[in-house]
Amino acid sequence: MAPVATTERDDAPASVPALKKVAADKVFNPFYSPLQGDDGDESYKYADYRPSFPNITYEPLKEQEVVERGLFADPGKPTLLKAAKKVTTLTPVIGTEIEGIDLRQLTDGQKDELALLVAERGVVFFRDQELDIHQQLDLARYYGPLHKHATTPIPRIGLEEVHVVYNDASRRPDPTSFSKLELWHSDVSYELQPPSTTSLKVITNPEVGGDTLWTSGYALYSSLSPGFQAYLEGLTAVHSAVAQAEGNRAAGLPVRRQEIETIHPVVRVHPATGWKSIYVNPGFTRRLVGVPKAESDAVLQFLFHELSGNPDFQVRFKWQTNSVAIWDNRVVTHSATFDFWPATRHALRGTPHGEKPTSVEDYERQTGKQAKDRQLEIWKQQGITVEVEGKPKAAKPRYND
Repeated sequence: MAPVATTERDDAPASVPALKKVAADKVFNPFYSPLQGDDGDESYKYADYRPSFPNITYEPLKEQEVVERGLFADPGKPTLLKAAKKVTTLTPVIGTEIEGIDLRQLTDGQKDELALLVAERGVVFFRDQELDIHQQLDLARYYGPLHKHATTPIPRIGLEEVHVVYNDASRRPDPTSFSKLELWHSDVSYELQPPSTTSLKVITNPEVGGDTLWTSGYALYSSLSPGFQAYLEGLTAVHSAVAQAEGNRAAGLPVRRQEIETIHPVVRVHPATGWKSIYVNPGFTRRLVGVPKAESDAVLQFLFHELSGNPDFQVRFKWQTNSVAIWDNRVVTHSATFDFWPATRHALRGTPHGEKPTSVEDYERQTGKQAKDRQLEIWKQQGITVEVEGKPKAAKPRYND
């Protein structure tokens, strides 16, 4: 989507004259039209990591071998959790914050346990992390070969495996060019092997705003009726890179790899947990395969609104400078808030490829194991028997607030 021209008002309040000097004459859709400039302040501490768009070409991606590190972890995660000063479960279904661990010092065993924890909890947060971008990439690379994005910016100094997240006063998001719903996404889900254990470190953060929300595909699956679950397990969907590529071309920016569309199962199974997760997102999922358009539109819109609008599935993180989030792109979707303009927000992402998404049928055939509903498994661990379709059912909730 091309940037849309706008103008600065001459009657702007006297208290904000600086904005007229630094704000460009364009606003943009932050999802499909990436920020290509900056405010020109070369004294900025991290100027070398501002966005650049080199005009280079990448070959089409081929299937790559990936080792699922979570399968090597002790399920109790003793070496990781005992090293922490504090472990906080943020919501029942998603999000854990760990204090007192330096990500630079993790042993391989702790990295494996972290992979399993992230797979189970969706996203894990750390604050006050001093690891630099090279150390962040080393950690990401432990979980799989690193992804090079075809359209989004890389740092000025190179590092093609780094995805730059950057916004400052020079351009502001245009609410007429995008809806908040379409900002929810799982990173580059259109790839043949979409990302797994992904990390983002914020290096400059606004005092207020710029939070990120994550929502659990496990929880969304668990919330559905057994009949609808079974229906979705038999479906596949098209994930498309076309809109991102067209956004770059409209902005005069290069597309470093030819855009693709890939078909993935609507319900995928995580290889380490064996749990079923809904795998669609508004940013990249375009249609269900072999389903009438009206039905496809209705089903996808229902799932999109549930993942974006149901607070029971979500966790929200207030960033601080040097905070790190590590999430599993296979089982969560996320969305940024764009409520901080004209402040600067700057982060760097390391993105390892995961396996090709595995359907319930393929997982059970390949492993000989039964894929599970996360919520039912958690209740079982708690000693709670819940029946579905003729088995004992959970009591209806009684809301008192």
